[in-house]
Amino acid sequence: MQLIRSSRHLRLLKVTSARWRRRFLFLAGGVMVGGAAVLLAYLADQVQHLFALLIGHWRYASLAVTPLGFMLTVFLTNRYFPNSQGSGIPQAIAARQLTDYAARKRLVSMRVAVGKILLTLLGLLCGASSGREGPTVQVGASIMFTVGGMSPRRQPGLVLAGAAAGVAAAFNTPLAGIVFGIEEMSRSFETRASGLIISAVIAGGLTTLALVGDYTYFGRTQTMLQHGTDWLAVPICGVIGGLAGGLFSRFVIAMARGIPGIVGGAFKKQPLLLAGLCGLGVALCGIVSSDMVYGTGYQQVKAALESGSALPHSFGILKLLATALTAVSGIPGGIFAPSLAVGAGIGSEVAQLFHGAPIAPIMILGMVAYFAGVVQAPITAFVIVTEMTDNHAMVVPVMTASIIAYACSRLVCPEGIYHALAKGFLRSAHVTTK
Repeated sequence: MQLIRSSRHLRLLKVTSARWRRRFLFLAGGVMVGGAAVLLAYLADQVQHLFALLIGHWRYASLAVTPLGFMLTVFLTNRYFPNSQGSGIPQAIAARQLTDYAARKRLVSMRVAVGKILLTLLGLLCGASSGREGPTVQVGASIMFTVGGMSPRRQPGLVLAGAAAGVAAAFNTPLAGIVFGIEEMSRSFETRASGLIISAVIAGGLTTLALVGDYTYFGRTQTMLQHGTDWLAVPICGVIGGLAGGLFSRFVIAMARGIPGIVGGAFKKQPLLLAGLCGLGVALCGIVSSDMVYGTGYQQVKAALESGSALPHSFGILKLLATALTAVSGIPGGIFAPSLAVGAGIGSEVAQLFHGAPIAPIMILGMVAYFAGVVQAPITAFVIVTEMTDNHAMVVPVMTASIIAYACSRLVCPEGIYHALAKGFLRSAHVTTK
């Protein structure tokens, strides 16, 4: 009898120990993701400042620096850090769906994470219209996957937790990180791992708070729609933003799958040629926009929201074009922040139709509409924009614009950009493992 009790106590001790080890892995991974997000954010600001200094001395330097920088970045990506190109979110989604450890490791590993950080910074240093938030998702997934490899047992939910923690830490939006994990990364929720995923998000968020303090990504914008006619901006922004976001996604997906014919074959054989041409296009967009469309677009949008002033008329379309060229060039870099900037430009234009209406809330409507149109994740879109602007008075119009934009985007692009691009990585993984 005593032997049976001793055996039960031993089994209970092993189970309890395994649970606590698992919790520690998620918490430790979350802290590391938060630290990596803060580091990437700081370095991204520094390299963008260096590029701004360069074009401040001679603005036409981008005609050489940006194309050559794109070519160098693509060369380094393909040669030393394969699977680090683009946003990084499709790779994280694909890694979640793979069961083979080696195939997963090719998409999310510390080697990929290091390459993602370095090459994202190199792209921004050359004037790319890209963001750091998508790359932070792949970096977060890679860190959590690597931490999980320290355990002798498989830990489900690690990639999902790392991706969600990456969004939470990159934007300082913990709720959006959780919603992103549910809506975009998994399209469902893992009940067994839910508490651990949330704990990783909290750990990443707290690490960000400890290192950089409490802040709102786009500052605090408390203005709201004032008159009944102002509410017409909600469906207008929803339709325009949704259609524009859907067209952007359709273009990027089509380019990723390959252009048919001689031109497509040439770009496939000579990726550096495509990168150079895309870089030249981004440089031209930058020059036409008076150097406003380089980088993430964060500073321009934050300043416009806080001052309540309009963005230049050409900002939205030129930022969209520069972001599209950056996305198809093959360099590592995200589309989160640039999409929000494009949406702000759309909202700024729509606001001109409403004389006397405050510009800032209509810009927010444009941001959520275009972002929802690109990623086709309407809940994530309105949660993340609400958290980033700390404007809870706009919850209902923002939510409405997001849903309208999602419906309109589906008319021109039936599949979300991240999941469509993830299929390419899944096909490559299956071919490699055969």
